[in-house]
Amino acid sequence: MRKEECFYLGKVAKKFSFKGEVLIYLDTDEPELYEDMESVFVEFNKNLVPFFIENSSIHKGDFLRVKFEDVDDEAEADSIMGCEVYLPLSMLPKLEGNKFYYHEVIGFEIEDQRLGIFGKIVSINDTSAQPLFEVINGNVEILVPMIDHFLVKIDRENKKVIMNLPEGLVEMYL
Repeated sequence: MRKEECFYLGKVAKKFSFKGEVLIYLDTDEPELYEDMESVFVEFNKNLVPFFIENSSIHKGDFLRVKFEDVDDEAEADSIMGCEVYLPLSMLPKLEGNKFYYHEVIGFEIEDQRLGIFGKIVSINDTSAQPLFEVINGNVEILVPMIDHFLVKIDRENKKVIMNLPEGLVEMYL
């Protein structure tokens, strides 16, 4: 399994017991969706390695208490401490309406109700306080704030993000 075919689920945060149990911090709004998994991929030396789950349960809201097969003591649990955990993209719950996963809209055209189509989304910058669509128009990069108030529609069928942007936002780049 390649990392590009997966999504980040969380990180092995701490040991839970002397029997090799660990707590995985789940980076999700709905941790309960991931309580009954059979396996996950753990990143070791830039490779994804499958780990099979003997049992798991939600722990204090954002953590998943996990007992992996073949991780039977503290030393083995130490070896995966801090490792990132991934699942195949096919396991993501489907979103509808104007909810979307960042990876899902890469390659979509972006359209303003006033200006029409003004570029293609090439990536999402979520390192700032406000996530931004990074849009390419010819050789010009346009940064568009991902604000719910501006978002009109995610048109999955036609691969478009339709927005109602403030006048001048796009024009200042062109």
